Amino acid sequence: MITRRQAITRGAALAGTALALARSRDAAAAQGDVTGQGWQRSYSGGPEVRPARPGMPNRDYVPTITPGGATLPFKVVEDTKVFHLVAEEVEHTFAPGLRARCWGYNGRVHGPTLEAVEGDRVRVYVTNRLPAPTTVHWHGVFLPNGMDGVFYTTCGCGEKKGGRTRGLRYIT
Repeated sequence: MITRRQAITRGAALAGTALALARSRDAAAAQGDVTGQGWQRSYSGGPEVRPARPGMPNRDYVPTITPGGATLPFKVVEDTKVFHLVAEEVEHTFAPGLRARCWGYNGRVHGPTLEAVEGDRVRVYVTNRLPAPTTVHWHGVFLPNGMDGVFYTTCGCGEKKGGRTRGLRYIT
């Protein structure tokens, strides 16, 4: 049988160990020594791999290969990648003989990939040609709640029939 004193002592020892482990992990992360993020030694015993440093847009990295080639083109204006995204009705073929009018972006139901790497400055102009207001949820970008396509928080695009364009600028 365990005494009350033993229970308190063991609990304090366990809590102290957990706290020490948490602090050592936080310190390692602050120094950039983060494991499990894909840039430690490979599982096959190959060389150590580190993430690439941010570079010039569309020059200092290997572009993503998007299935179906649906990467949205952009222009570099000063130091910023500028994209134009259009929400519109699209005729889409799901299977031979199965077509439907859908809502999509830039002529595609699944929409194009907007490619940016960490550190890129990005400006996206969103034009809504849909008959209703719309939102866009930006995966992989930290934004204020009001700019992240949260339900009932529209970007103001398409409040009137005929469309409206709004520009959003952020750093990845």
